[in-house]
Amino acid sequence: MNAEETDIVKTDRPHELRFRKGERLRHRTLVEGLFAGGKSIYEYPLRCVWRKISSEELSASFRDEVPDRIGPVQMMVTVPKKKLRHAVDRVLMRRRIREAYRLNRLPLLKTVAADDKGSRILMAFVYLHNDTLPFDEVATKMQGIMSRLMKKL
Repeated sequence: MNAEETDIVKTDRPHELRFRKGERLRHRTLVEGLFAGGKSIYEYPLRCVWRKISSEELSASFRDEVPDRIGPVQMMVTVPKKKLRHAVDRVLMRRRIREAYRLNRLPLLKTVAADDKGSRILMAFVYLHNDTLPFDEVATKMQGIMSRLMKKL
């Protein structure tokens, strides 16, 4: 696979491509709020549930204080056991989706960083296909989701 074929964003600074812990959506209150009040974008075989929250909503989601290192964009990946029965296949697709996101997220991060209100974007990617797909297909679908999401922001 070639970077020109998939239109992956190239950068001179490789540290921008790292997927850090602060970009992972892992707090239960945020995940529940995302699935309760989020909007969906479909690009088969992926479904992206996303929600834009303000800094006030973020602080209201926690009892005491907002945990450190919560990034401006947080994501999680879900591959249902009902779709892929074998754990090996679920892990493979989870890794492919995460890698496609990691390589295509920079324009979204720049769009969110340009917003001065301090809002956050929460996203969950749900895999909807019954078989594993090659990385090329997942990457093109991820690019479609990212472009549609940036238009809605």
